[in-house]
Amino acid sequence: ILSWDALDERSWPGVCEMEPADIARVLGTYATRVITPRGSTAVSGLELMTALRPPTKAVQDAESGNWIPGHNAGSLGTEPVDPAPPEATAEHPVVVNSGWTGGFLDEEAYQWVRPVDLLSDEECLLPFAVGLDLNTAFLAAAARLTVGLSAPDHFHAPQFNPKIPGSWLVDLSHIEVDPRLPSPFTPDGTRPTGPAWYQTRTVAYAQELGFSVQPLEAYLRRETGAYLDPWHDRLKTAYVDTLADLGVTKDLTDEQFLAAMEQHRQTDPAMAAVLAAIKATVKGGVGKLRERPQGKSYKQGDPWPAMQRPTWRPDIRAAVISKARVNMHRKLNNMAKMTGLFPLAVLSDCVVYPSPGESPLVFLPYDASGKPQPGGFRLGPTPGLAKLEGVQSMLWAVDLMEQGFNPARHIKGGDAVLDEGE
Repeated sequence: ILSWDALDERSWPGVCEMEPADIARVLGTYATRVITPRGSTAVSGLELMTALRPPTKAVQDAESGNWIPGHNAGSLGTEPVDPAPPEATAEHPVVVNSGWTGGFLDEEAYQWVRPVDLLSDEECLLPFAVGLDLNTAFLAAAARLTVGLSAPDHFHAPQFNPKIPGSWLVDLSHIEVDPRLPSPFTPDGTRPTGPAWYQTRTVAYAQELGFSVQPLEAYLRRETGAYLDPWHDRLKTAYVDTLADLGVTKDLTDEQFLAAMEQHRQTDPAMAAVLAAIKATVKGGVGKLRERPQGKSYKQGDPWPAMQRPTWRPDIRAAVISKARVNMHRKLNNMAKMTGLFPLAVLSDCVVYPSPGESPLVFLPYDASGKPQPGGFRLGPTPGLAKLEGVQSMLWAVDLMEQGFNPARHIKGGDAVLDEGE
């Protein structure tokens, strides 16, 4: 396995240097809790979706009485379906062959930095910048997420329905949000300038904020279901159980949780590697839903191998990322209302706040009895809850912002890499 270079350092950190018994324990634990690894963690993430929602099930043929494969409801079936043009990528045959020029869905993770001139003097005088990271934000977003299962149908001037998954062409440029927060509708946090394509979750959030939405057209799916639910449940259990093996359990107080997270990697490097592989399985699995063509010989408009499988579903990837970004914005908005605090920067699932102390405990919202306030960021070991990503000086953060860099990318020290699930 080692000589095949099968254990990529990014997904399986440190495993290649371990003793054979530890490598066996890492792979054995991953196989038991997730899936027997086949290829990269990204491939395993995709394989797990199919394994938990197989495309066929045995049905009895009425005439012969024999058992034959029939469609398994809730799965993506055995045949790939073409995406709607705005959900595809620019090189996809449905775009190239139709001459589509109507724009594309841009549901990506946040990369936003607050303009330096919107920092107050009080904020600049705070000593620290503290980074919070949401545990497996894409996994949390996959829970109870309704996605389309069938091919898309095209509608003109439809009534918006937050329960129907799909892509909507709608103008959200009239929506005013506090400039100290990113716009919830764009990955770079800038305000939309006119009609654009959005996934259902993004449009539903505009409604949640109290604005009316009037879609111009939409590509919607009639057959829907919570396709990713079993995938979410299995990976969540794997994540929580592996963190518990590293001494980070659900019964810890917030102070104990922060202390346990500080040293969890040293507790048991083999289990820490399993945890990293589980996280890579989530991000890679979501990314594989829209795998792009590879290789120098590829020509635009040609089909590519990934497109030929039923799990090539850019619309499902967009639904997950849209929900993750909306969840992040909802928390940022609630934090501003509850504490008056505004973020300095956001990068995917990491957010940086100015802080009077080095611990997130000094600025996170708690009620009089010491319980975390619902709606804001909460510390904890389950998907969607937050952990400390890193602490630097406020001076350091402002300096980076002035140079046009994102402090959320660098707050960990070393250099945290951005991985948008591609």
